[in-house]
Amino acid sequence: MSGRPALFLDRDGNLIRDHHHTCREDQIELIPGVKEALHACLREGYLLFVLTNQSGINRGIFSWDQYQACNRRMLALLELPAPGILEIKAAPERPDEPSLYRKPSPRFILEKIAQHGLDPARSWMTGDRPSDWEAGFNAGVRSCATRSGAAKPEELQMAAQRGFSVHADFPEFVRVELGLVF
Repeated sequence: MSGRPALFLDRDGNLIRDHHHTCREDQIELIPGVKEALHACLREGYLLFVLTNQSGINRGIFSWDQYQACNRRMLALLELPAPGILEIKAAPERPDEPSLYRKPSPRFILEKIAQHGLDPARSWMTGDRPSDWEAGFNAGVRSCATRSGAAKPEELQMAAQRGFSVHADFPEFVRVELGLVF
């Protein structure tokens, strides 16, 4: 029997509105339909993980405490039943700094696949930037590009040419690719 499916989710521009270095609780606004889509995914047995690049921490734009407060606000708005999001992993490094987890690194995804006995063939990485899609590809899971965030038209075209799924937002991805109704 194969392992469980999982969703690896970018945060800003995929689950919540992207404010370019989101760092205040009052900036946390769910993208419409995300809450219902995540509830549907949990009902279908998907395990949920968030992987987010947060270079604003190492750039000194905001602190770990501010970042964690934003996550608490997002989780409160989502009101997910157990098990909810199992882990939120932030890579605080700037793009020019060495990092083990900064996307497009597949390390976090590969660790969670091994730790939870997940089925890569039934798992996805979704997000609004090329580093998200490449992290999924590098880990051997399917990737979805969402247009709800910062992706440029040429990046979305490249994603489609590479065979990545492209959808307006995470809820559309859940309806079309996972076939879930909510």
